[in-house]
Amino acid sequence: MMTTPSTQRTPSAPDVLAPARLGPVTLRNRVIKSATFEGKAPGALVSDELIDFHVAVAEGGVGMTTVAYCAVAPEGRTELNQIYWRPEALPGLRKLTDAVHKTGAKVSAQIGHAGPVANAASTKMTALAPTRMFGPQAMAFTRAADEDDIQRIITAHADAAWYAHEVGFDAVEVHFGHNYLVSSFLNPALNRRTDSWGGSLENRARFARLIAEAIRKRVGNKIAVLAKVNMEDGVEGGFTVSESISFAKMLEADGHLDALELTGGSSLKNPMYLFRGDVPLEQMADSQGPLLGLGMRIFGRLLFKSYPYERTYFLEQARQFRAALHMPLILLGGITDAAAMDTAMSEGFEFVAMGRALLREPDLINKIVADRSTQSKCTHCNRCVPTIFSGTHCPLIAEEAQAAAR
Repeated sequence: MMTTPSTQRTPSAPDVLAPARLGPVTLRNRVIKSATFEGKAPGALVSDELIDFHVAVAEGGVGMTTVAYCAVAPEGRTELNQIYWRPEALPGLRKLTDAVHKTGAKVSAQIGHAGPVANAASTKMTALAPTRMFGPQAMAFTRAADEDDIQRIITAHADAAWYAHEVGFDAVEVHFGHNYLVSSFLNPALNRRTDSWGGSLENRARFARLIAEAIRKRVGNKIAVLAKVNMEDGVEGGFTVSESISFAKMLEADGHLDALELTGGSSLKNPMYLFRGDVPLEQMADSQGPLLGLGMRIFGRLLFKSYPYERTYFLEQARQFRAALHMPLILLGGITDAAAMDTAMSEGFEFVAMGRALLREPDLINKIVADRSTQSKCTHCNRCVPTIFSGTHCPLIAEEAQAAAR
C-alpha cells in the first residue's frame, strides 16, 4: 500500500512503531500511554478494574502504560480513593505489573504529591502548598510546607520509586507538573516563600532537583526515571516557557533523569490548557456535590477556559525545549494518528504520549500498526474528564454500542 505524504517519515527519523531504549528499559515501540487518573482504586488499593484498564491499552499495542496517580504520602492524594505507597498497596500493584508484562508492554508508575491540588475535604488531611493559600477543592486553606515536610516528601519520593521497582514497574514518572506540590514550588505566583525554597528560580527548583537526585540514588539504574514537567502553567504570573527551559537545563545537567515528558496547564487555575477541545461544564458540575456543582455552573467559565483543539498542540512550545536540550523528550498533546507521531519523530522527539485517544480506543496502536492511515475516533469532547470521579472512561463507547444495538 502506498504511503500518503501526510504519513511519510523523514529518512533519518526513527520509526515510532519500532523498539526503542528508554534509560535501562527497552520498549517495543515509542508510544507511551500517558497518566490519566483512572478513578478505579477503592480504599486506595488496586482493583481488578484498574488492572483491566491497563491491560486493555497494553494489549492494544502501546510500548508502555502509565499508572496514575500514585501519591508518595497520604495527604498527597487528590482524593481519598487514590493509591498511595504503603505495604498494603504492594500486592495489588505487583498483580497489575505482572498482568501488563504478560502482554509484552512495559509499565510505569506516576509518583508525586498533589500539594494544593489535594482535596482535603476528601482525604480529611490538611493539604500542603509552598505558602498558605485557599484550596478551592476543599473550600479550605492549605498549610505552608515546613522544612520537615519538605525533607519527608523528598525521602517519600525515593521510597516510592524503590517500592515501584520492587513490585515490578519498569519506570517511574515523577510529577513535576500541573501545579501539584513540586510544580507549585516552581510557580512564582504560588511560591511566595522568602527562605531558600523560594524567590529565585534556583531556589524554587531545589525541591524538584533534590527529589530527582534522591530517587536516582535509591534505584540506581534498575528502572527508568522520567519527569512530567510543565512548559508553561497557562496562568498569569505562573511558570513560563523561558523559566521552564532553564529549569529543564538544570535537570539535564544533574543527570538523574532518563527523559522529560512535556506538558502544561494548572489543575488549580487553568486545567483546560492541558486538554484543549470542548468544555463539558454541565457534566463536570453534575460530577460534583450540590454546592460545588452550583458554584461550577455559576463560575465555571472563569476556571475552565476554552482552547480549540489542534493537532500536536504543544509542538510549538516543545520545539524550544528540543532546541535547548540533548536528553530524550516525550511529546504529548494532540497525538492521535501516525502522521502526528511521525511529525514528533521528525522534529527530534524520542517518544510520544497519548491519553484521551486511548480512552476512546484502547487498541488504537494495533490499528495503526495494521493501517498507518487509521484516524482516531476521539472527538476531543472531553466528556471523559468528569468521569474520573466514577471510573475514567469514554462515554462515547457506550453510546456507540447502544446505537449499534438499536
